[in-house]
Amino acid sequence: MEKTLVLLAAGMGSRYGGLKQLDQLGPHGETLMDYSIFDALRAGFTRIVFIIRHDIEEEFKRVVGSRYDHVVDVAYAFQSLEDLPAGFTAPAGRTKPWGTGQAVYAARNLVRTPFAVINSDDFYGADGYRKLAEGLDSAARDEFCMCGFFLRNTLSENGSVSRGICSLNADGTLKDVVEHTRIERVNGKILSTLEDGSQVEFTGSEVVSMNMWGFQPSLFGELERLFRAFLEEHSSELKSEFYIPFVADRLIQEGRARVKVLTSADTWFGVTYKEDKPVVQNGLRALVEAGVYPENLFRK
Repeated sequence: MEKTLVLLAAGMGSRYGGLKQLDQLGPHGETLMDYSIFDALRAGFTRIVFIIRHDIEEEFKRVVGSRYDHVVDVAYAFQSLEDLPAGFTAPAGRTKPWGTGQAVYAARNLVRTPFAVINSDDFYGADGYRKLAEGLDSAARDEFCMCGFFLRNTLSENGSVSRGICSLNADGTLKDVVEHTRIERVNGKILSTLEDGSQVEFTGSEVVSMNMWGFQPSLFGELERLFRAFLEEHSSELKSEFYIPFVADRLIQEGRARVKVLTSADTWFGVTYKEDKPVVQNGLRALVEAGVYPENLFRK
């Protein structure tokens, strides 16, 4: 079955201090996207759609897109503040687009196959792509999937991170996702600091969402409906965002979709802070030296 990989690459890394999507982290200047696409192609994905912004289009195509156009079909969709359903306009003073849900919405005219959605600045490992591919191949029209990671494998040693903690039903489908915005290791414990200052301790074995989703094309109609409902309530706000986990959770609660939870024991890499960069570089180098990845991912 043909499958599309949708990469969310429109965001700037505010805490990191730069455009992480173009940062060269591999031993031969590879970006994290290079590894994601390499793993996705090995797992059977046949098309790539990048979600970017118009202002980074030229540099992105030159630095990133040109690596793949000889090996896979590549397309681009653009997330913008103004890309809203008919009848809605952005409020005066708003400068940021509307979040990851709107980013996927931007691809509505380009994706006609089952598809995966990932962050372009995360390293997920090969296992997640294999499991998503298998899940998409066997899914019904209203059945989605998510590849989750164990919390202990997704933390930064350099500060707190935001993670969606997943609860599962007895049949292995997603019950809900609760976002925790300040999770970190403190004196050997994994703690989440809540808005009221209280703390919740986790074991590290909790399954977390890292925005590695598998969807059917039927999602786009639901996105349109839920985005409209979101804008009816929040369109005048300057910072509210429409997130993918919110969409998945709402569809689950409405009984309009099932989300099968797949899990990967791979270690997630990401550059949340500048200090994470050498950790990621060393991790990628170790994988190359172990033979998990070739020295040069894409040769022309």
